[in-house]
Amino acid sequence: MDLDAHGGNKRVFQRLSGGGGGGGGAPSTVDTRQKVCYHWRAGKCNRHPCPFLHRELPFPAAAAASNGAPAKRFTGGSTWGRVGNNNNGSSSNHNRVVIRRTEKVCSYWIQGKCGYGDKCKFLHSWSLGDGFRLLTQLEGHQKSVSGIALPSGSDKLYTGSKDETVRVWDCASGQCTGVINLGGEVSCMINEGPWIFVGIPNIVKAWNTQTNTDLSLTGPVGHVYAMAVGNGLLFAGTQDGAILAWKFNAATNGFEPAASLTGHNMSVVSLVVGANRLYSGSMDHSIRVWNLENLQCIQTLTEHTSVVMSLLCWEQFLLSCSLDQTIKVWVATESGNLEVTYTHEEEHGVLTLCGMPDSEAKPVLLSACNDNSVRFYDLPAFTERGKIFAKQEIRSIQLGPGGLFFTGDGTGQVKVWQWSKEPASTSF
Repeated sequence: MDLDAHGGNKRVFQRLSGGGGGGGGAPSTVDTRQKVCYHWRAGKCNRHPCPFLHRELPFPAAAAASNGAPAKRFTGGSTWGRVGNNNNGSSSNHNRVVIRRTEKVCSYWIQGKCGYGDKCKFLHSWSLGDGFRLLTQLEGHQKSVSGIALPSGSDKLYTGSKDETVRVWDCASGQCTGVINLGGEVSCMINEGPWIFVGIPNIVKAWNTQTNTDLSLTGPVGHVYAMAVGNGLLFAGTQDGAILAWKFNAATNGFEPAASLTGHNMSVVSLVVGANRLYSGSMDHSIRVWNLENLQCIQTLTEHTSVVMSLLCWEQFLLSCSLDQTIKVWVATESGNLEVTYTHEEEHGVLTLCGMPDSEAKPVLLSACNDNSVRFYDLPAFTERGKIFAKQEIRSIQLGPGGLFFTGDGTGQVKVWQWSKEPASTSF
């Protein structure tokens, strides 16, 4: 892969004309020939001929919100969970046909042994959708990938893993140029400017890729599950439920302890900064909202019923996902408090969220679930437009330059993807 070669590429990625399975069954008053075969959907139909359809019917042109309730409208005309609406009020998605294929990767194809070829009813691809392609795979980690970082000004990609190592990859050749043994499993990793921050048990490692500064920040108790940077502070969510903060001291070129935020009664596993607020998600099923100026908790959100795995800020909205199989969209009321304006229901627990713009500068949400897949949704409609599959859960997604993005899964494999207007190709 060559990150530099794509750095000036203005093509982000192509808006699809058809998604990879957003639902939409037949109306209740249709005959047998207009009903979709239940066994075909599960990839198990062996009737020849089958009296039911082996394809999906077109998605209703004026579908309502996915939970059956009308979506609320807010500033800018955003309408959550309603097909065919977007931020500028355009109805360009009204005629989109959503086609559901057999959404399971062929196990024989993975082993290189499938003899059915194009006639196989299972997928012979790690993705479903025409607007992006797999460029290459980076092999080396022996356990789950827990963090991916692209520090500014560097020609290297860094990946952290539960195998207690950080691997360094050359962006031009895709070759691993170094392995850093840390003596503890990496639970999270982020970058801010030239700095890389790595969370391992009881320590946060801080590396400056330009000056080669190597620091160890002490204070965490147990695993460091999440980190974020905001208002000149580095925040780390820890296993004991605390959020530790450090402030950078330019005179000493180091980080000094600044505060410890307490309130969660279980591990803090997700952090994000936005709108002069720090948001923290926890195993105690809650989200806490902290004022970045005085570091005081100003609101506690308790609508999730399981671990809050990931948080994402988009425009004036906060998005949260959980193992309770939901993605919730929060917006501030006139009083300034957050409330849920839309809930998107998944069939599986949601592990992480990542947002990126498409080729029309419209937002797309990547949602990794614990069924070893990543779903792509147009926002705010939550129309599904593609999928990525993996052998094990994908817990790390990182945006790169030039329409590149990276995924890391439970097997230790890192995949490099690119959004492109050209048809998918197996050559890199």
